[in-house]
Amino acid sequence: MILLPCPWCGPRVASEFAHIGEVCARPDPGSATPAQWRGYLYLCANPCGWTTETWYHRMGCRRYIKVERHTETNEVRSATAAGMAEVPGTAGGMVEAPGGEAGTRAGGAEIPAGGSAR
Repeated sequence: MILLPCPWCGPRVASEFAHIGEVCARPDPGSATPAQWRGYLYLCANPCGWTTETWYHRMGCRRYIKVERHTETNEVRSATAAGMAEVPGTAGGMVEAPGGEAGTRAGGAEIPAGGSAR
């Protein structure tokens, strides 16, 4: 069982979340080739070791979180609000989104940085 520390709800089982995928840089739409878009959309590094992933808390606060997780042991090193910088001295790097309602859409779901409001 994987426990993910939600910055708003506290530790929850992974079945409450939807795994969005590993964090990777989005190519520039103006200059990206079709091969670069295919790579961004469909290819994952899937390393054995520490990776940074985005998860959506679908059965809780309905917000996105960025989780640093070991793919072999499922140990979680940190979890932060997606798009937020990790603040030293906070429990597990958890932070509140600055500015209150900024970065949220109707229903309170947070939009990930660099992502779309699907």
